[in-house]
Amino acid sequence: MYRRLLKRAFDLAATTASLLLLGPAMLLIAVAIRLEDRGPAIFRQQRVGKDGNLFTLFKFRSMPIHAAQLPSARAGGLKVTRVGRVLRRTNLDELPQLFNVLRGEMSLVGPRPALPAQDRVLRLRRENGSMSCYPGLTGLAQINSYDGMNDEQKTAWDGRYHHRLSFATDLAIIFKTFGYLLKPPPTY
Repeated sequence: MYRRLLKRAFDLAATTASLLLLGPAMLLIAVAIRLEDRGPAIFRQQRVGKDGNLFTLFKFRSMPIHAAQLPSARAGGLKVTRVGRVLRRTNLDELPQLFNVLRGEMSLVGPRPALPAQDRVLRLRRENGSMSCYPGLTGLAQINSYDGMNDEQKTAWDGRYHHRLSFATDLAIIFKTFGYLLKPPPTY
């Protein structure tokens, strides 16, 4: 019952509250992006959602206008704006995805949405059933060292999430995400 009905109700309630609380900060971020680089504050990119359906994902733009559209794991060598560095380090660039949740394209918790060109990730998700989940702002892979994982490891966590999907699991992932976000960034 949670998977079919209550998860969406929880997403709507939590997202609406988050947007009311974070709206002023999101407006300030958008202004900062526009002042630094004069382009649009929101970056749009095609992603693969539930059951393989394509949707347009929203993020705050962290790279200069016309930067290549690459998965974040492969975009390390590309130039990032000063505001973008802060947004990425704090994960604030992800906040516009709350609108994707409101639109019913994403959930707060689920596998991160893949790019259409990530054939291997999509194939592995089809095989483990996690393609039937709405993609999320956070998920099991994200709270388990996502950036250091290969595709098999990431999608294995996605499969575990698919099989354990429950309100308790979602709450645990959300709380662990806040713990992750509050940790100081690594110093190199």
